[in-house]
Amino acid sequence: MSRNNAIERARATLADGRYEAVLRRRVAIRTVSQDAAHHADLRAYLESLEADLSTMGFLSRIESNPLGAGPILVASRHESDALPTVLCYGHADVVTGMEGMWRDAGDPWVLRRDGDRLYGRGTADNKGQHTLLLLALDAAIGARHGHLGFNVRLVIDSCEEVGSRGLREFCESAREELRADFLIGSDGPRLSIDQPTFFLGTRGVYSFDLVCDLRESGHHSGNWGGLIANPAVLLSHAIAALVSQDGRIEVEGVVPREVPQPVRAALSTCRIEPGPGAPSIDADWGEPGLTSPERLFAWTALEVLAMGAGVPDKPVNAIPGKAVARCQIRYTVDTDPSQFLPAIQRRLTELGLDRVQAVEAGARGYFPATRLDPSHPLVVWAANSVRTTLGVPPSIVPNAAGTLPNDCFADVLGLPTLWIPHSYPGCRQHAPDEHLLMNLVEEGLALMAGIFWDLGEPGATAWTGDAQAAEVAA
Repeated sequence: MSRNNAIERARATLADGRYEAVLRRRVAIRTVSQDAAHHADLRAYLESLEADLSTMGFLSRIESNPLGAGPILVASRHESDALPTVLCYGHADVVTGMEGMWRDAGDPWVLRRDGDRLYGRGTADNKGQHTLLLLALDAAIGARHGHLGFNVRLVIDSCEEVGSRGLREFCESAREELRADFLIGSDGPRLSIDQPTFFLGTRGVYSFDLVCDLRESGHHSGNWGGLIANPAVLLSHAIAALVSQDGRIEVEGVVPREVPQPVRAALSTCRIEPGPGAPSIDADWGEPGLTSPERLFAWTALEVLAMGAGVPDKPVNAIPGKAVARCQIRYTVDTDPSQFLPAIQRRLTELGLDRVQAVEAGARGYFPATRLDPSHPLVVWAANSVRTTLGVPPSIVPNAAGTLPNDCFADVLGLPTLWIPHSYPGCRQHAPDEHLLMNLVEEGLALMAGIFWDLGEPGATAWTGDAQAAEVAA
């Protein structure tokens, strides 16, 4: 039994084709949670995963969603009450396949290897990532001759792409069953191709509409132009009142007062390298005086996702009666989302734009922000494990820029949370040509097997914190 053996076993699953074979089978199941026609596929995927988990010593079952959305798989591999327990998370569902839009007429539901890339819907988000995690776990089991030295609990969500409806309620009802020492999840991209990344939480998301509804219908622009207010013009001014022409947010109460020093220190070593296929960063956009990592991970972003007035595809000579913009705020734990809407409406009223109303965007318009302290002993321990395996430290990001259902684990279950992504910014998730990079899969298998091996070592979770934090700081 050895750590190196666990790592080599994990790497071998890529070299001998096992990783691709498992992922090919999983990609072929069309788990599109946004389309009711594929809801049966969600359960079929979980049933297939349940069968795979049984060969690894898991006991599992599929639970109906408390809110009627996609089902949830919960599984457990228990060795001893005296051992630490890790909770792992992944999601089975994907966005629509966007058939006919992939390069070389590729089928999104057929895994295809092209050079160093594995193409297929769900490869990066999230089938390829939770497949990697489970194969690394299996490698650690094999290296210890059927044992791990810790307990594992697993939750696989099947409606993450539609807001993980019901997952929080499920976690509330299953607190005791999901009791663990910490969470490890793998989702999203790392910061750069050449350095592993830890995310310790997520930015929250708050969606709202700006609505200027003046009349039931449009009126001829020749007869009424210059006499009646145009809601599209008022809406444009309202948006400009919230965000400047260089992307700075102009609303008090929506942005943090400052970037906390521990967060600033953690981000000081982070590099954002979008890689091939990703847009270039606009250096002059956003809050002045902040670095790119600080703007992305430690500050608020207020974005307009869609807007409209009249019929843009077939305009007529009429002043529209109504204009609407769907907006979104990505925020950190340093702000209070309950104050966003009042602050925005105050800003509009102060500028004489009170004919534009800020209204909540519906039931799935809000997800809480979470963040783990970068000096937490779990982070220090896991960073040391990655450094031992790869020879380089991970980038440690206090919270991801995007949003995951991390509040279910951090807030409801009270767990320290560690997200270790195995994709990269140019992976094209949620777009045609979604893919994984083979070298990142191999690296991910190795570093996860190392973490799982180290977790099984005697005293692995007897973190002292202070001494280890000093080691990382040094």
